[in-house]
Amino acid sequence: MPITLAAVEEARRNIAPVAFRTPLVPFLIDAPAELYLKLENLQPIGSFKIRGAANVMARTPRERLERGVLTASAGNMAQGVAFCARRLGIPATVVSPDTAPQTKIRAVERLGGRVILAPFADWWRTFETRSYPGVDATFIHAFDDFDVMAGNGTIALELLEDLPGLDAVVIPWGGGGLSCGIAAVLRALAPQVRIYAAEIETAAPLAASLAAGEPRTVDYQPSFVDGIGSKVVFRNMFELAQKLLDGSLVVTLNEAAQATKLVAERNRVIIEGASACAVAAARSGRAGAGKVVAIVSGGNIDLDKFAQLVT
Repeated sequence: MPITLAAVEEARRNIAPVAFRTPLVPFLIDAPAELYLKLENLQPIGSFKIRGAANVMARTPRERLERGVLTASAGNMAQGVAFCARRLGIPATVVSPDTAPQTKIRAVERLGGRVILAPFADWWRTFETRSYPGVDATFIHAFDDFDVMAGNGTIALELLEDLPGLDAVVIPWGGGGLSCGIAAVLRALAPQVRIYAAEIETAAPLAASLAAGEPRTVDYQPSFVDGIGSKVVFRNMFELAQKLLDGSLVVTLNEAAQATKLVAERNRVIIEGASACAVAAARSGRAGAGKVVAIVSGGNIDLDKFAQLVT
């Protein structure tokens, strides 16, 4: 089932009660392009993930939701699912890696979600099996789901409405649901727009896979960039990326840290590491000239870590 414009328009109606249109603001720095920031960190849960979570749950039959919902997430999809589950009065369980930041874990628990911390390999396996031992609930995939991607695609509708003449978009690549959701809409409505994923050097499987022409496994090193990065790209997400994206821009930890500080200094906005990768890649000039948007996917970073990065 493809990500259709009709599905994205339906998603916009579905998510209206919980997610809102986020600001698109200039990023006032000297750069090779005219840079803008799409501030998804201002969503109710501090992340774009509420869009996909709200849409998939709106489209799931109530009888399937009654048994509760389960997701695997480093923190942001976890909050999106927990937020929507609380509104619906159903239980939510989240499997998170044991390296997940406490800021995100505490946020899920405040929303009434139950968090299971697991080693990275066990956590990643949950994406593949779409289940977790001992949990009987309806699984909601964080990225490999067309309803989730349709929800994410609503961001592209807003970009095209708010920024005529858009030339390029840079999007953090985690599992690919955000990048492919946005790209599907842009390819349909504005095929001239350049679309790039952004990855961190310590975990950049998409760049390696695109270079090889097939999914490749890479080394994974945990860092403050916790919202994106893994060892491998799911094959079906890789195939979508091949069709929809112009490439992946890999940034260093230092570049991501500098972007975090710059956004705080110039725009007075707190962003997390995944967002900083998109900002750093756009700032580098590798996305080309013209009007370039960096998707600020979230702002859920531990404040002590944020303080270290900006000082």
